[in-house]
Amino acid sequence: MVTPDVLGPVAGRVPDVERIAVLRANALGDFIFVLPALDALRAAYPEAEIVLLGAPWHAKLWRDRPGPVDRVMVVPPAPGIRHLEPDEPESSTDDFLTAARKERFDLALQVHGGGANSNPFVGALGARVTAGLRAEDAPPLDRWIRYVYYQHEVVRYLEVAALVGAPATTVVPTLTVTDADRAEAAEVLGPPQRPRVALHPGATDTRRRWPAERFAGVARDLVGDGYEVLVTGTPAEQEVVDRVVAAAGVPVRPQVGTLSLGGLAGCYAGCELVISNDTGPLHLAAAVGTATVGVYWVGNLINVANMLRGRHRPIASWTVLCPVCGVDCTPGIYPHRPGDGECPHRDSFVTDVPVVEVVEAARELLHPEPGAP
Repeated sequence: MVTPDVLGPVAGRVPDVERIAVLRANALGDFIFVLPALDALRAAYPEAEIVLLGAPWHAKLWRDRPGPVDRVMVVPPAPGIRHLEPDEPESSTDDFLTAARKERFDLALQVHGGGANSNPFVGALGARVTAGLRAEDAPPLDRWIRYVYYQHEVVRYLEVAALVGAPATTVVPTLTVTDADRAEAAEVLGPPQRPRVALHPGATDTRRRWPAERFAGVARDLVGDGYEVLVTGTPAEQEVVDRVVAAAGVPVRPQVGTLSLGGLAGCYAGCELVISNDTGPLHLAAAVGTATVGVYWVGNLINVANMLRGRHRPIASWTVLCPVCGVDCTPGIYPHRPGDGECPHRDSFVTDVPVVEVVEAARELLHPEPGAP
């Protein structure tokens, strides 16, 4: 039976469900987008145990954290599933699948990409019913929906949840900030002397990085407005954080590797605003309830930008040609169009976003007019 829902059709619920596996073992931002689907599963199957098949960092994040995930099983590194983390001992896929089959999952959901690698993995869990995404090169699951690249990620995974009778309860990813998160942030940062704003100038894909000097310009304006400015980054982003600090020419506080992921959530929850490239910390900030200004390449704007505008301002770059060689980098998704859509360059695609647009958006959110959120 299929019933209507605000986001489309919803299949009938699977009877007698006690345990649900959900495969989502990639990076921070990717995980934030699946939270509404997990909320939908929790509402549809309130008595079932929801087990996230994730990475070691998921297990740390969800330890003693309220939310729709009851337990994390760490999946082994495997092609198309996840990479080996630093200092992580090697583990066997066969051993994991043997242990997973003993769990006797009633449902297993694949929300981990197109499914070329992940669908066989989910199929091997031995669940009564499997459901998920399917690209053209992927094998089918019991219930599946076509993976089409340009779709908002939150809605994509909500459609998968609907395949097993779990209609959307929200489209807003929400992550609970714990007392431990706030305590860690307070211990590292100390009490704020002025309202805080955080900048995050890094991103794993350098094509999504707005120039460090532009972030520095934003920092100067906001320090001049009376804000304490933090510049956050991972250890791998030390160089870009250093460039922002050096170019700002005003006192800012770099925070590189000083906070755990939970501590970073606590830090952002205590900020008035987070300004960032399109990367995991930006989506984390929104999920803990903080206002955001994000700099996006237009393709990523379609897939991952926050859908709300009361407290969030995504600013788009409309660049689609490689700034080095001029290749159109969209036809890889549209094969009937000219060009091959790929090139070896990783120069920024978002340099056309001016500082003034980011500063204006920040000031509007920091000082809303009467009647605005």
